[in-house]
Amino acid sequence: MALRIATWNVNSVRLRLENLRRLIAAAAPDIICLQETKVEDKDFPSAAVAEMGYPHQQIRGMKNYNGVAILSRIPFAEAGTRDWCQRQDNRHVFVVLDGGIEIHNFYVPAGGDIPDPEQNDKFAHKLSFLDAMTSWFEARRKEPNRFILTGDLNIAPLDT
Repeated sequence: MALRIATWNVNSVRLRLENLRRLIAAAAPDIICLQETKVEDKDFPSAAVAEMGYPHQQIRGMKNYNGVAILSRIPFAEAGTRDWCQRQDNRHVFVVLDGGIEIHNFYVPAGGDIPDPEQNDKFAHKLSFLDAMTSWFEARRKEPNRFILTGDLNIAPLDT
């Protein structure tokens, strides 16, 4: 099955609905993965997104902070969320498509400006988050599991 997936750190889905419309018109993705939706689930613009052709939605958000969503033209066989590092900070959603393909959408912690876990708790959390992700995926990495990982992974070491 051919599948077109777009991933975007939207930095507030409600403020960028028109940009989302333009993305859909230009790229026509089957699935859109959004990060930093910055909206509680009850206030997510689900109806507007469904009207854009994406009735299948897995969302997990919080007010003014974090949040992820998977928007799809294709129905989900399964959908869910997962917490990492004993925090409920709404950084991961996943769906399973017919045929067993799992799509995981992450918003990895940025880690702050000081790349030293001893001096910076945010950076320590980022490293713990990435370690937990790596271990979890490695443990599940066997046939017939098939994964697609999307998101804002905050991996670039420099602003440039």
